[in-house]
Amino acid sequence: MTTDPLSPKPPTPAEERVARRVQRRWWVVSALGAIGVVLLLGVVITARAGSLGIDEEFMGEVVEHRSPFWQAPALVFNVIGAGVIGVFVVPLGVAAVLLLRRRPWAALYWIASCALSAGVVQVIKHTFGRARPEEILVVSDYGSFPSGHTANAATLAVVLGVILRRAWVWIPGVVYTVAMLLSRTYLGAHWLTDTVGGLLIGAGVAVVLWAPVAHRLLAEQERVRGRGWAWQHRDRAAVTS
Repeated sequence: MTTDPLSPKPPTPAEERVARRVQRRWWVVSALGAIGVVLLLGVVITARAGSLGIDEEFMGEVVEHRSPFWQAPALVFNVIGAGVIGVFVVPLGVAAVLLLRRRPWAALYWIASCALSAGVVQVIKHTFGRARPEEILVVSDYGSFPSGHTANAATLAVVLGVILRRAWVWIPGVVYTVAMLLSRTYLGAHWLTDTVGGLLIGAGVAVVLWAPVAHRLLAEQERVRGRGWAWQHRDRAAVTS
């Protein structure tokens, strides 16, 4: 019997050791690193009265090269990255699929990451209160730093990459996150450093929450696919006997 190509491969002993190391210490480094960099960036932005040279230069280039060709996909990303679709449809839809595939720990990890990432973004937005660029083309909520759309995209990419453990998940996840980052600056909804901050928060939260459930996620994968692996090994044994 062949295994489902969409299902994760069984964890190796080396991967289980990595999961245990993640649970012991990687979450500390991730939390202090990602969140610390974002907070430091927020302090620097505030000290400079919300104006950084790299942001001004990048926005100038973006505005100069605006065209209907690029604006259309940017507006699509604006819709799918937040609002009803980004906040409710995508998170609940992915959680439902994971539950149907008998992955409750993965569903819990996914929902918790989405919720905490969004919460951290809002707290930092209201802490620093950075003004959005004057060139903004869409209606957005209070606070430019950090980008909630980019944080949401980075959370999605990292969490699904961790859960599914497939290159074909990581690659489009990175592409989607970068595309979201560029679309936010193209629409003038965020400065470049806003999107960098959002990326760090989204990825950082995903890794932080991965730490306490890393081993459970691997055990869940092994349990869910155990029957398929057992049949596969039985078929191989029958052929070689």
